[in-house]
Amino acid sequence: MMEKANVLVVDDDRIILDSLCEFLNLEGYITTAAESFAEAAAALQKRFFSLVIADVNIPDGSGIDLLSVVRKNYPQTVVIIITGYGTIESAVEAIKMGAYEYLTKPIVDDDLLLCVERALRQQSILSENRRLRGQLEQKHTLDNIISQDYKMARIFDLVQAVADTTTTILMTGASGTGKSMLAKAIHYHSSRKEKPFVEVSCGALPETLLESELFGHVRGAFTGAVREKDGKFLAADGGTVFLDEISVASPVMQVKLLRVLQDRQFEAVGSNETINVDTRIILASNSNLAEEVKAGRFREDLYYRINVVTIHLPPLAERIGDIPLLVEHFLRRFCRIHGKEKRNITAEAMDCLQRYSWPGNVRELENIIERTVLLCKDTQIDTDDLPSELVMQSRVVSGPGFKQMGLKEALAEPEKAVIRAALDANNWNRQNTARALQINRTTLYKKMKRYGLEDEAAKLGL
Repeated sequence: MMEKANVLVVDDDRIILDSLCEFLNLEGYITTAAESFAEAAAALQKRFFSLVIADVNIPDGSGIDLLSVVRKNYPQTVVIIITGYGTIESAVEAIKMGAYEYLTKPIVDDDLLLCVERALRQQSILSENRRLRGQLEQKHTLDNIISQDYKMARIFDLVQAVADTTTTILMTGASGTGKSMLAKAIHYHSSRKEKPFVEVSCGALPETLLESELFGHVRGAFTGAVREKDGKFLAADGGTVFLDEISVASPVMQVKLLRVLQDRQFEAVGSNETINVDTRIILASNSNLAEEVKAGRFREDLYYRINVVTIHLPPLAERIGDIPLLVEHFLRRFCRIHGKEKRNITAEAMDCLQRYSWPGNVRELENIIERTVLLCKDTQIDTDDLPSELVMQSRVVSGPGFKQMGLKEALAEPEKAVIRAALDANNWNRQNTARALQINRTTLYKKMKRYGLEDEAAKLGL
């Protein structure tokens, strides 16, 4: 039994009302009595009730009307309907509208007590689900995507603009850049957030299984199909489906995906019945789909259908300024998870991390920081605590190695990197960048043109 739960009892018969309240008080519940719809509505506005027990016939309304109000405005409250004039029709109506149970007078104490206990267990589950959903929404907000990079800021603005629409979104970028995390942020920033978010990695499934996974199958559709199965698109009905590694889809699968994108219709494997769904579709690819189209491996009509809003996630190597922020975040997180004393990182170790090329992007950085937290015996993380291959590569990048080339050619790449870093630090404001580099603006423009940075700025709209 759930002790000290608040219960609102509504009945127009004062004797029955007092009797129910007294019985529930003796059982450890806190009760509030109401003799009319207006009194019940006023009580609901003043405090939270875990349970409402309402007579179907009350002055200035009905128990069914009150049930409707509770379901709309107080979804965590469970309702039990009681009446002395019970009919099958009114019972079915109450249950259809969301009442937990329907009891008829005269009420047996044991039946009422059992019903209340079950209803409050149901209410506890509803509250827990709501709490967990709130935690999930908080976990996948844009605030939890850590970045101060101007490119990511533009992506965040775009996400906020398109999140609450039905527009298909294509995300590109190398593996480990955070496409899945951003897809979840889009879902939880939309009006679909109460519905499922379903993720499918197309590259992880063979072609023979991918169709069944996405569209479902009927019993006997193929060898081993011993029972009917719903697909991911149906599971995500009303919500969002995220298709990762879409570039690996076969030509046959691409045709079926095109139809789903156009009409939101499909058939399960082995069935002729057309299924309609209301599903928001987000796709991701770590390869260049335009090049795949030119090579004939990806349908041109499908590419133009999904290329409505494109979000390109830059690799971590282009977000060097974000590395200290990410390192601090991962250090706090893994020290808490593994019960370790707070770790700090030396300037030399941070320099190594910022010079490394990060082929695995943010995912690789996350894994390295977790490994370091677990293996470091001191509270100060130094270069000796980092993987040797990372330290070696970072030293090669910054070391005095030489290959046969002119001095001007040798200095070109470092100069380009310095200019790019200065532009990033100043949000690509040319005047501020020139001042920071202590050169005039004309010289900066010439160097940007020489190194292709002006073309890059034009593509980004900067």
